[in-house]
Parts: sequence; structure tokens; C-alpha cells
Amino acid sequence: MPDGNLITTEEILAQGNVMYQRPDALSETFTHYCPGCTHGLIHRLIAEAIDELGIREKTIMVAPVGCSVLMYYYFDVDAVEAAHGRAPAMATGLKRTQPHKVVFTYQGDGDLASIGAAEILHAANRGENITVFFVNNAVYGMTSGQMAPTTLPGMVTTSTPHGRDVEVHGYPMRMAEIIAGLPGAVYVVRRSVYDARTIRQAKKAVVTALKAQLAGLGLSMIEFLSNCPTNWHMSPPDSLTWIRDNMVPYFPLGDFKVVDAVKALE
Repeated sequence: MPDGNLITTEEILAQGNVMYQRPDALSETFTHYCPGCTHGLIHRLIAEAIDELGIREKTIMVAPVGCSVLMYYYFDVDAVEAAHGRAPAMATGLKRTQPHKVVFTYQGDGDLASIGAAEILHAANRGENITVFFVNNAVYGMTSGQMAPTTLPGMVTTSTPHGRDVEVHGYPMRMAEIIAGLPGAVYVVRRSVYDARTIRQAKKAVVTALKAQLAGLGLSMIEFLSNCPTNWHMSPPDSLTWIRDNMVPYFPLGDFKVVDAVKALE
């Protein structure tokens, strides 16, 4: 902007050197997420996949209780808000009554692995034809950083000031491995978004998970290892490194269940 005036979006597009654009499935608005939080990045990956598959007009999103409670403002798709932990149950009802729709839930570790553990277990066991995006940042982000079901051993939180003691609090729950053991789950993987390589892998998994639903194969779930710079008391770059160095050793990235019919879609 050599003359001091802002360059419009139309002028940038006309120059032909745009590297990225906002996906149509994302609303043009600000989010409430803390600086450096990867919720926004994961939102973008999902929105890009929706656009690429051409399913925006028939997608229904089920928003959770947690940091992403307001995500229905950020996606330009039909959306509903579920009670805490009940997103899989609501998604089940939506999909059974409107089987032509693409229904996905977006849930944090407290929503899915704690109060909603029964919901996701039974939805996966029944093989509900829905897609679940599970964001694991090992802490209750919205409510001041208490211990979550996925908090690592020794990890300090506001409710475990001396670190998580597995003899007292139990072990972190590896949800991808648990869900993969249920017969109705057809695609269960764990990905992360701490660098360019893992972001690309995560995007590919999102597309595959939605394709599995479009093919009517059963429940698909992606667990994303995410960060929480605010409650981890770290800078955004340090929090991404912490995912790699601390979360990945306990929650290994990889494919935990990919049935043959899904492999054919990849």
C-alpha cells in the first residue's frame, strides 16, 4: 500500500499472487480464541475439506461445550449446539432423521472423554454414520485450566498443582485407541498440527473421514493433539514444541483403525 491506503481483497485477487483465501465454509468474522490456539487452524482444515468435497449446503455441525462453544459463529454451515458431552447423541438423531446430510461433531477432551465418554463409546459401538473431530489439549481450557481426562502424568494444572499423580487421578485416556477397538468405528486416527508436515497429514485425514461418512461406512474419528498456550503458560511457539516433545510420546500419532472400504477412499 504505497499511498498509505488499504488494499482491498478484490485488488489483491486481481494481482494473482494470493497464496491462501478464506474457505467458503468459514464465516468472515473474528474468533474468541486465545493467541496461538490451534482451534482456528483445525477449523480451517475442516472448512477446506468441506469446500473441496462440495458438501457445504448439506453439512450440519454439532458444536460442544468448551472453548469451541461458539464455533457456530465461525462456520458458514447449518449448526446446532449440544449440551455438554452430548454431541454424539445429537448427531445420531440428526443423521438418522436426515441420512442425506453430512453430520460432524467437534469436541474437546473434557466434552468427549469426560462427561461425554458414554455418548462417544455407544455411538462408535453402534456404528453411527457420523464424523467426530476430537481436539485434545490435555486441559480444561475454558474453565481456567483444570485437569482433564487426557492431562499427562506429572502435568501441573489448576486442580493438580503438584502434577497429575496417576495413583490418585488415574492415567490419561487414549481415546483414539479406545474407540478403534469398537466394531462400529471404521476410521480412527490421531493427528496433530504443530508443524507444516503434521498439518498436511491432518488435512488429508479430515477429507478421508468425511468421505467415509459420504460412503455410509460408519463412525469416523480424528483425534487432534492441540495446544493451550494460555493455560500451559507458554508462548505459542513453545506450546507447539511441547506438543511434539511431550504429548506425542504418550499419544502417538498414527492410524488406529482404517477398514478396507476406507482405504479405498484415500
